[in-house]
Amino acid sequence: MSRLLPYPLFSLVLLATWLALDGSLAPSTVAAGAAVAVAGGAVFALLHPPGARVRRRVGTALALLALVFADIVRSNLAVARLVLWPRPGRVAGFVDVPLALTHPGGLAALACIVTATPGTSWAGYDAARGVLSIHILDLVDGPAWVAGFKARYERRLLEIFP
Repeated sequence: MSRLLPYPLFSLVLLATWLALDGSLAPSTVAAGAAVAVAGGAVFALLHPPGARVRRRVGTALALLALVFADIVRSNLAVARLVLWPRPGRVAGFVDVPLALTHPGGLAALACIVTATPGTSWAGYDAARGVLSIHILDLVDGPAWVAGFKARYERRLLEIFP
């Protein structure tokens, strides 16, 4: 059974998604969804996902989620202010953030955070050096921004992803 369904929960979610999107429980729909679910699980197994060494820090994860949500709202307002009332002397630029975070799941979460926050974009990641490059729309003090970024996001992600 494990060879046919190496990731049964993943396959079940694929099947449920297929059926929900189609909105039908006709035998042909269920058969097509089952085929997609089995094939999707097999393809996922070929990718050899890394082992999930994640600490169950629900409080930290919820605090991080609330922080990210607040930062997204704050950044939306700041970017709107920059666009609607531009001020002279605004400087956009790149910062390099040295990261202690190396877990693929943690880096993926960090990429989502940076991408979802208006005014910032993930410009690149050098895995050999452990350095993340971020573009900042309104860069005032690079070193202070890096220190704040590490304290707000990386510290919490390191608690969740060892």
